[in-house]
Amino acid sequence: MLQTIFRTHTCGELRPSDINQMTTLCGWVHRVRDKGSLIWVDLRDRYGITQLVAEEGKTQPEILQQLKSLGREFVIQATGKVIERVSKNPNLSTGDIEIWVEKLELLNPAKTPPFLIEDETDGGDELRMQLRYLDLRRNVVRKNLELRHQVNQATRQYLDSLGFMDVETPVLIKSTPEGARDFVVPSRMHPGQFYALPQSPQTFKQILMVAGIDRYYQIVKCFRDEDLRADRQPEFTQIDCEMAFVTQADVLQTFEGLIRSIFKTVKNIDLPPLPVMTYADAMRLYGSDKPDLRFGMEFVELTQLAQGKGFGVFDQAEAVLAICAKGCAHYTRKQLDELTEFVKRPQIGAKGLVYVRYNEDGSLKSSVDKFYTEADLTAWVKATQAQKGDLILVLSGTLAATRKQLSELRLEMGTQLGLRNKNRYVAHWIVDFPLVEWDEEAQRWFAMHHPFTSPKPEDIPLIESDLGAVRANAYDMVINGVEVGGGSIRIHDKGLQNTMLRKLGFSAEEAQAQFGFLMDAFEYGAPPHGGIAFGFDRLCALLGGADSIRDFIAFPKNNAGRDVMINSPSPIDAAQLKELGITTTQK
Repeated sequence: MLQTIFRTHTCGELRPSDINQMTTLCGWVHRVRDKGSLIWVDLRDRYGITQLVAEEGKTQPEILQQLKSLGREFVIQATGKVIERVSKNPNLSTGDIEIWVEKLELLNPAKTPPFLIEDETDGGDELRMQLRYLDLRRNVVRKNLELRHQVNQATRQYLDSLGFMDVETPVLIKSTPEGARDFVVPSRMHPGQFYALPQSPQTFKQILMVAGIDRYYQIVKCFRDEDLRADRQPEFTQIDCEMAFVTQADVLQTFEGLIRSIFKTVKNIDLPPLPVMTYADAMRLYGSDKPDLRFGMEFVELTQLAQGKGFGVFDQAEAVLAICAKGCAHYTRKQLDELTEFVKRPQIGAKGLVYVRYNEDGSLKSSVDKFYTEADLTAWVKATQAQKGDLILVLSGTLAATRKQLSELRLEMGTQLGLRNKNRYVAHWIVDFPLVEWDEEAQRWFAMHHPFTSPKPEDIPLIESDLGAVRANAYDMVINGVEVGGGSIRIHDKGLQNTMLRKLGFSAEEAQAQFGFLMDAFEYGAPPHGGIAFGFDRLCALLGGADSIRDFIAFPKNNAGRDVMINSPSPIDAAQLKELGITTTQK
C-alpha cells in the first residue's frame, strides 16, 4: 500500500478482498464513458487503472456533474467505496472491482493531448518526443523504464555481492585525440582552455586500481560527439567495471555471472554458460566480430573449387564464399533478384550474387550453369553440406569485403527465415582481437580498442617486428549479434605503455601531455588489472526486444542529436559567450 495524505491506494492495487472498504485514489482521467444515467471513469496512475462509477439518482448530483465535465488527462482525487464490478475486465489487474464515487476533487484540468495515451497511439515519433512527458504516461513506455530500473538494481546487487565499490569519477575531464569526438566545455576561469565530457571513465578507473580500490563499478553517463543511429545517442550509460589482480579468465567468469544474473532476475531466463570464440574464427565463419549465433549458416570457402573454370568474376577474386540457406530451393526468380539487389545496395557493395538450387528431386540449377558442370556444383553441395531443398548463395571479391557482404546477406536470410527470434537469447564471448588496425588515410596504426589494452603476453615480442600480427588481451560479449560489452586486460607496465604509445604515433612529448598523469601513477606500483564496460541502454533494449535504445531512455535525443522537448542544443546569450572568451558569427 502506497498511502499518503492524498491517497490511500494506487490505481493498480485494489482487489476483491478490498470490497466494502473506503478508498481514496489519485490519478489522470484515462477515459470517460457517459451513458446518461450511468457514468464510468477510468482513472490511471503509474500502477494501473481503476474504474470509477456513478449513477443518476444514487450519486449526489454535483458529483455526477463533476464526473460528466471531466476531460482526458484531468488530474483528480476520488473517494468512495470499493464494490464488486458487474461487468468484469480480465485484462485489468483491478478488473474485478470498481469505486462507487462519493467525493471528487479536481486537482488540475488538462488540455486534450494531441495523441492518444494508449499502448497503440496515433502520435508520430517527433511529436511524442516533443511532448515526452505525455509519452511517458503510456504503459508501454513506462514499462521500458521499469525494465531499465530492474536491470540497474540487478546489476548493483550482483556487483555489491562480490565486493565491488561504486565510485564516482569526474565529468569534467581532459580531451584526448583518440577515439570518437569529445564534447568540450569552455572554462570561464581559464580563458581559451576547455574541459571535455568523458567518453568513458577509462583512465580514472585504472588509477583507482593503482589506488588500491581493487574492485570498482559505476553506472555512469558517457558522451560522444558522433553520428547517430538507432543504438547510439550523444549521451549514453555504461556499466563500467575494473578489477585488480585478475587475468582474462577471471574477468570473463565474473561478468558472465553478471549477465546471467541479470537475465535470471529481470527475465527469469537461465542463460547457459557462454562459449568463447576467437576473433579469427568469428570473421572466418560469420564475417563479423559480433556474429548472431541464434542460427547457423556458417561461411564455406569455395575459392579453390570455384576458380579455374572460366568464370572471370570468381577467377579474379581473392575469395569465393558461400552460405547454405536451408529449405530455400523453392525461392522464385523474383525472390533471388531481390536478394541480388539487396547485396548490391551501396551500403553493402557486392557486384552480384550467384546461387545454386539443390532441388527436392536431386537436380541442381544455378545462375552459372554456363561455366560449371553438375560435377562442379555437386562439389559445392558437398562443401556446404547442403541437403535437397536447400539454396546455396555465393559472393566473391576481396576477402575482407566479401566477408562483410556475406555477413549482411546471412543476417537478411536469418530474418527472412524467422531465425532471429527476439525472445530467444544466445550470448557468447569474442576474444583475441587484433591489437591495432592500419589507417590508410592517416598512414599509421590505431588502437582497435584503446591505447591501454595489453597485448597477449605471448605476442609481446612481435610489437617491434610485426605489430599488425599482435593480438589484444581483449574481449567482447555479444548477445544476438549485438555487442553489449567489451573490455580488456590493461597495460600496467610504464615501459610497455610508452612503447605502445610510440607505435601508435605519439611523440614522447605528446604522450606525456595526454597521458602523463597515468604514466606517473604507474610508477607508484600499478597492479595487473582489467575491466569491461557494458552498454546499459543497449542491454536494456535487447532485454526489451527493441531495436532502438531511445525507447529505454527517459529523455532521449532524436536522430539529429536534438532534444526537441527542451529545444537543445540552442544558442546562448552573447554576454555568456563574452565571459567565456568565445566569439561567434552565428546570428
